[in-house]
Amino acid sequence: MLENPVFTWSLIVTVRRVMPVFRSEAAGENSEFYGALGFEEVMDLGWIMTLASPGVPAAQISFMSADRTAPVNPDVSVEVDDVDAAYAAMRERGAEIVHPLQDEEWGVRRFFVRDPDGRVVNVLSHR
Repeated sequence: MLENPVFTWSLIVTVRRVMPVFRSEAAGENSEFYGALGFEEVMDLGWIMTLASPGVPAAQISFMSADRTAPVNPDVSVEVDDVDAAYAAMRERGAEIVHPLQDEEWGVRRFFVRDPDGRVVNVLSHR
């Protein structure tokens, strides 16, 4: 019987939140638009802004002009409890690492990996 790699990965890493990342040059307008749906700004680094639901803080959406340290913008961010284990699991499976594992000055450790459909996934943990 073949081992299911998704099941095995879930035993190694716990997902804390999943957040879409939209390319945008209109952060302020998006803040107002999604604010009407109940979102509030929780982070703004100038090149990326994140909005969250006050009642469900893990319900988040980000708007990014261009990633500051990576060669491409991610399509989605997945926060995990152990980014080093996630990185090792993706490398073991031969996944395409788009941006290497590294610590970022804004308090996360992250890497980018390409999924089977070509989407770029930002996998991160807060330090």
